[in-house]
Amino acid sequence: MNLLTIGKLAAAAGVSTDTVRFYERSGLLPPPARTEANYRLYPQQTVKRLKFIRRAKALGFTLNEIRELLALRHDPDSTKAEVKSFTENKIEDIRQRIADLQRILATLEHLAGACDGHGPADDCPILAAMDDDLRGECQLAGHHARCRPAGG
Repeated sequence: MNLLTIGKLAAAAGVSTDTVRFYERSGLLPPPARTEANYRLYPQQTVKRLKFIRRAKALGFTLNEIRELLALRHDPDSTKAEVKSFTENKIEDIRQRIADLQRILATLEHLAGACDGHGPADDCPILAAMDDDLRGECQLAGHHARCRPAGG
């Protein structure tokens, strides 16, 4: 069996050795074999697993979600339908986050437009709006921004 040191594994997978250690501590990588000098030795297939983790992270999956995907991958009873459903749930989560970010962007653009950029900061409608309720939707009333509480 061709075993890799942590440095060779990290280089082959395109990650740092700290990342390998972190994924190992997080349970995303199984504990490696150790030499008598306590050096880590990883099987070659760990490169593929690390690349999978890296790609899944790049697609927005959390470490817990990646753990679930890996469990599905290695469970002989799991199905494509389960993986697809898992992915569709992630798509909906991302759509919701995009909608939230679009609302935040619109509110910030609105607030930035309400501030003329002149005068003391304590009279700034942006700061006044944040004092009212960070989670609310901010709207202008005259020269002052007012926020409507979330859910209100």
